[in-house]
Amino acid sequence: MMETTTVVVRVWMPDRPGALGQVASRIGAVRGDVLGIEILEHGADRVIDELTVSLPDEELIGLLTAEIDAVDGVSVEDVRIVEPDRVDPNLAALAAGAAMAEADADERLDVLCSAVQRLIEADWAVVLYDEEIISQVGESPDVGWLFAFLAGSGHLSEVDEALPGDLVWAHLVTAGLTVAAGRSGHVIHERERIRLSLLARLADALV
Repeated sequence: MMETTTVVVRVWMPDRPGALGQVASRIGAVRGDVLGIEILEHGADRVIDELTVSLPDEELIGLLTAEIDAVDGVSVEDVRIVEPDRVDPNLAALAAGAAMAEADADERLDVLCSAVQRLIEADWAVVLYDEEIISQVGESPDVGWLFAFLAGSGHLSEVDEALPGDLVWAHLVTAGLTVAAGRSGHVIHERERIRLSLLARLADALV
């Protein structure tokens, strides 16, 4: 069996009929197969789509990017190689909720923290109570800085467009906790923030 390469391509395109079809046609031109599509942001006559694509050869990634960029009004934000069995983010969020519900009460925050790290594909994730980290995956920024930043951003919505592209968080209001995660390399978009906010609401009802 021929070994393929699976990539995730984030594409900015105009919100017009046929734009996605043109992009899909360019992907097909380099023998790519579109496995999944998710709309990350939509508005101001622009759409940001995340396309999961199977390629017959890793060396075609550069050509794939060039072909997509050649579509009028379209640009590639980033391309990255992922595991072939990468789970659809929406299914991953449901699985995270199920895992928290099934976990023992004293393990739920660790389950949440690990799930957020996977779901956001983050470099790190933490659960905070005041200025204390009570669960952590990866190496987070200094907790004092992180707490001060979150405290100073209290006026912002968790899905505000003004938020930094490398940091996402959500509050567990009843429990008095905050879950935060960060990554470098590709921007965190609105749909990812909404997904985390909903997961945090579920976690808040369980912990």
